[in-house]
Amino acid sequence: MKRFFNTRETIVTEALDGFLRSAAGRHLCRLDGYPDTCVIMQRAPDPDRVSIISGGGSGHEPAHAGFVGKGMLTAAVCGALFASPCVDAILAAILATTGQAGCLLVVKNYTGDRLNFGLAAERARALGRQVEVVIVGDDIALPDSTTPRGVAGTILAHKLAGYGAAQGWTLARVTEFVRAAIPRMRTIGLALEDCNPYEPGRGSRLAADQAELGLGIHGEPGAQRIALAGADDLMRRAAETLEASLPTAMPDTRFAVVLNNLGCVPEVEMALLLHAFSHVPLARRVSHVIGPAPLMTALDMNGFSLTLIEMDETITAALEAPVQPRAWPGMAPLGQPAIVPMPDMPDAFPYPATHNPVVTDLLERGAKVLIANEAPLNELDGRIGDGDAGSTFAGAARDIIAVIDRLPMNEPHQLMTTIGNILTQHAGGSSGVLFAIMFSAAGRSTQPWRQALRDGLAHMMECGGAKPGDRTMIDALHPALATLATGGTLQQVAAAARKGADSTITMHSARAGRAAYVPSEYVRNVPDPGAEAVARLLEGLARA
Repeated sequence: MKRFFNTRETIVTEALDGFLRSAAGRHLCRLDGYPDTCVIMQRAPDPDRVSIISGGGSGHEPAHAGFVGKGMLTAAVCGALFASPCVDAILAAILATTGQAGCLLVVKNYTGDRLNFGLAAERARALGRQVEVVIVGDDIALPDSTTPRGVAGTILAHKLAGYGAAQGWTLARVTEFVRAAIPRMRTIGLALEDCNPYEPGRGSRLAADQAELGLGIHGEPGAQRIALAGADDLMRRAAETLEASLPTAMPDTRFAVVLNNLGCVPEVEMALLLHAFSHVPLARRVSHVIGPAPLMTALDMNGFSLTLIEMDETITAALEAPVQPRAWPGMAPLGQPAIVPMPDMPDAFPYPATHNPVVTDLLERGAKVLIANEAPLNELDGRIGDGDAGSTFAGAARDIIAVIDRLPMNEPHQLMTTIGNILTQHAGGSSGVLFAIMFSAAGRSTQPWRQALRDGLAHMMECGGAKPGDRTMIDALHPALATLATGGTLQQVAAAARKGADSTITMHSARAGRAAYVPSEYVRNVPDPGAEAVARLLEGLARA
């Protein structure tokens, strides 16, 4: 696996200094104790407020330093990757931030964290500081465990503690508030891949058809291996496990849910997962959502976690309160998407449908050719582009065939206009809109339909900026439509398209389209996918 780092030993200190240089860290500072003491703290902590300190091993970013700021943590103590910080580092954070109001340590329920933070608290008390400790154990992956792990619920504990401190509560009141809230939290994680803590040669323990349910935040195996499935099914599995952990005596309790990105799930998939959660039975008991966002991650783990917290008036106020750290995503009601009516759009079918078996057969045969070539064209496009050329052409074919009974088959200009309208509505990618431009312009032309298609191509070239020789689909379209306009047969048109498509193989650089950004060595000996699609389409029609 390729990673951006210098040495494993310097990852944490270099990353923390980078964080402090960013806009998200400008309100913070660090203690001058590198490399053993990595403490990120507020620049001017209020000695009259309870100091809230948390921390643990690094690799969980934005936890823990990302949550330092007004309204949340006073300081974060960062250990090495997945390793608890040392006692002296924790003690230094206590001494640097704690005044008469005292200090609360928020600790995840791992042996190293409990021991190091606990001993640091004892030493601080011996020096005259008021220090309390709360242990977060929100993981429900192993229901019978007497020491559940502290995972994403720890961030909720940061938020609740920071709220109490900001209100000016006493140390005893803040501690009791957080300690009472921790049993009201529960978390389950699900991942498609475990993480790699910068270990050369490490492979995944999961097969391609497996996922893992009930895993922690350090790459340890989950409680269950489950079959890979669609997002809806995986979310349902996680939510059912979480709901099964709820006491039966609380059917009317309302919850907030945290949707946490465990590391490398793309934002589009995290948003999709929230949509999936909205359809599970548990969602009916959830009033608010926090995220989706990375809160407590596990380096590059490809997974998510769900955390429930039972709501009451004070917890709701605490979670809604604004805070300084940018990593806190805020809380919002979990409701329906806001929808407004569509404006009146032009009619995509402005002409009455007419029937012509020859034209209908032509369209159907062409669609079959494009759909049959979807995978080969995608594979070809993947060598020089984003691998979706075949899907773009096949999708357009499916869209046209889906409404074939509504097309004006006996009027070529009306048919071309309607096809342009359909592509405008549905077709994706640059190829789709370029063909929409071509057919729309052809439909407006006053020339007979053969010459009208050539007029449409001229407008496409004007809008798209490509011309013959630029290594695009124009290299197949231009000779094909020129042959058609001069009365050529379909076989002659297809031969012209094939010759044009083949010519792109020897063009060592593209001057238009996405391939224009690809170094010449990648396009050498590879035909342009758009030109190849045009050639295959016309060849398929000619054979018929």
